Amino acid sequence: MLQRDKQTMLARNDTSSENLFRTGLAGAIAMAAAMGFGRFSYTPILPSMISGVPLSAADAGFIASANFVGYLVGAVLAAYGWAEGRERKVALLALAATAVLLAAMAMTTSVPAFAVIRFLAGVASAFALVFSSQIVLSHGAIAGNDHVQAAHFGGPGAGIALSSVMVLLIGLFYHGSAEAWRASWIGGAVYSAVSLIAVWWLLPAGPAVAAQTGREPRIVWSPPMLLVTASYGLFGFGYVITGTFLVTIARMDAAGPIVEFLCWFIAGLTASVALFAWKPFVRPLGLGKVYVAALLIEAVGVLATVLLPHSVAPLIGGALFGATFLAITAYGLQIGRKLSPASPRRILATMTAAFGSGQIIGPIVAGWMAEQTGSFTTPTYAAAAALLVCAALVTPVTRTLS
Repeated sequence: MLQRDKQTMLARNDTSSENLFRTGLAGAIAMAAAMGFGRFSYTPILPSMISGVPLSAADAGFIASANFVGYLVGAVLAAYGWAEGRERKVALLALAATAVLLAAMAMTTSVPAFAVIRFLAGVASAFALVFSSQIVLSHGAIAGNDHVQAAHFGGPGAGIALSSVMVLLIGLFYHGSAEAWRASWIGGAVYSAVSLIAVWWLLPAGPAVAAQTGREPRIVWSPPMLLVTASYGLFGFGYVITGTFLVTIARMDAAGPIVEFLCWFIAGLTASVALFAWKPFVRPLGLGKVYVAALLIEAVGVLATVLLPHSVAPLIGGALFGATFLAITAYGLQIGRKLSPASPRRILATMTAAFGSGQIIGPIVAGWMAEQTGSFTTPTYAAAAALLVCAALVTPVTRTLS
C-alpha cells in the first residue's frame, strides 16, 4: 500500500512540461514498437511471405486473424485488476515479448507456428496498448494536455512508416530474394528491442490518478454506451481488411514496388499526424461528430483502393486510411471514457475487446473471399459497408457527446 501511495505521489508530480513531453514521447515510442511493428509490419512483409514461404490468401488471413484473437484475449485479460500498481512493469514486459516474437517469425515456415506466434504477439500488443495508454493518457488528462494523447496515438503511424521504409531497404538489399521476409522480421525485432530501452527510460512510474481502494465499478450499459461499443467492434472489421491487405492488393494489381512502398509509408505518415489534424474540429463539432466524419472518410478511402486506377488507388486509399483509423481508435476510446467515467480501465479494455472481435472475423472473411473470387474487391466492398454502418450506429449519440 505504501509503495502504491508513493507511486501515485510521484505520478501526480510528473506533470511539468518537460515530464509531459517525456511521457508523450514514451507513449509514441511504445506504440510504434508494439503496434506499428508488432502488429502492422505484417502488412508490408506479407507480399514477400506469400511468394517466399509460400502462403495462400487464406493462409495469410488465418495468420492475421490469429494475431487478432490474441489481441482480443489480451484485452479481456487486461480488464481485470491484477495489474494495478504494476502497469509500467507489464507494459515493458509486453514490449520485450514483442521483440522476441517478431524475431520468432523468421525462424519457421509453418502456418500453424506463424499463427501461434502471431497470437502471442496479439496478447503482447494488447497489454502494451492498454497499460501504456493507462499511464500516458492519465498524465495528459490530469494536466489537461491534449498533445500527450495525440503523440501517444501518433506512435503507431510513425511505426507503420518506419516499418515500410525498413521493408523497402531490406528488399533492395536482398534483390527480391525469397529470404527477404525473414530479414524484415529480424529488423522489426531489433527496432523493438531498442525501443524497449527508450521506453524504460522515459515512461513514468504509473498512472497519474489517486490510488483506488478497490476494483473499478462495473460498466453502466446505457443505450449510448451499447451503440458506441457496437460501432467500435464493427469498426474492427471495417478497417482491418485494408489494414492487412493494402500492400498485397497493390502487388496483385501490379502497381509496382514503389507504389507498394509508398502506399503503406503514406498511410503511416498520415496516421502519425492524424490526431493533430483532427484536433481543431473536436471542440466545434464534438467527439461524436468527428468520430462519424472519420468513419465516412475512411469508407471512401477503403473504396478508393479498388475503384481508382491501379497506379493511384493504393496511394489515395492508404492516405485516407492513415488519416482516419487511428483517430477513430483514439476518439472511440475517449467517447467510451466519457460515457463511463467511473470505469476507465474496464471500458478501455472492453472496447478494445469489441474492436478485437471485429478484427478476428475480417481477415478470415477477406482471405476466403479472395480465394473464391481471385481478388480483394468483394471483401473491400464489405469493409466499406461495415464502416457506413459504424457511422450510422453512433449518429444518434452525437448530440450527447457535443
